[in-house]
Amino acid sequence: MTLAEIAEVIADNPGWAVIVLIVASRLVEISPLKIYPWKKAGKAIGKAINGEVMSELEGVKATQEKIESRLAERERIEDERNADVHRERILQFNLELIRNLKHTKEDFDDILTEIDDYEEYCKAHPDYPNQRAVHAIKNIERVYDDRMKKQDFYGMEMTE
Repeated sequence: MTLAEIAEVIADNPGWAVIVLIVASRLVEISPLKIYPWKKAGKAIGKAINGEVMSELEGVKATQEKIESRLAERERIEDERNADVHRERILQFNLELIRNLKHTKEDFDDILTEIDDYEEYCKAHPDYPNQRAVHAIKNIERVYDDRMKKQDFYGMEMTE
């Protein structure tokens, strides 16, 4: 059968056209040219069916990114506020030392923990203004060292 005869049979029977198209596409898909018409057709159909869902998913992703950005900003603000509270406690404790208020060893241990947390935050955030507490921290540590040498914290009884 010649190509012209095959074309005439296909023209007379449209059902055969579909069969010939399917067989031809399978042959093309097997060929080394790596043309996959079924794959492309499947993608096009999938996009047509799922187009609305995909656009909604993109909207959800955009909203999620906005929420994550807002959450990160809130966490940054909260961390900075916590550092401010640490610094405030440090400055207050130093002021009490300057006014000669007595403190127990536990008071000093608590404030040294505050200092550790504050300094850790400052190291991780070099843009955070730390200059206000540097001298207060040095003074607290100096007084603590003096008290440790003398063992004369408030509430500590001297034993001989």
